[in-house]
Amino acid sequence: MNALSIPTWMVHVSSVIEWIVAIALVSRYATKAGYGHWRALAWGMVPALVSATCACTWHFFDNASQLDWLVTLQALTTVIGNITLCLAAWWIYRQSAQPSAPKP
Repeated sequence: MNALSIPTWMVHVSSVIEWIVAIALVSRYATKAGYGHWRALAWGMVPALVSATCACTWHFFDNASQLDWLVTLQALTTVIGNITLCLAAWWIYRQSAQPSAPKP
């Protein structure tokens, strides 16, 4: 756990917490506002959260060479996360551009 300084750990951990909160808030917004297509954004954020968790786990174990596969998994989930976030944004745009019935 000595691989990172305390301030760097604070950034890493707070980033993971922020992603969890953001996913929960987006999901809650989708439910409360009745915009189910926004839930795609929440799901699209999950791979980025996995990526951040991989980084924290690898650093927690002092960048152990036995866990080098976590670096590969982090890279993969970062790419997947970028793609899913892009697709989610496109889906929200597409759904928002369609005319809809007025809300009661």
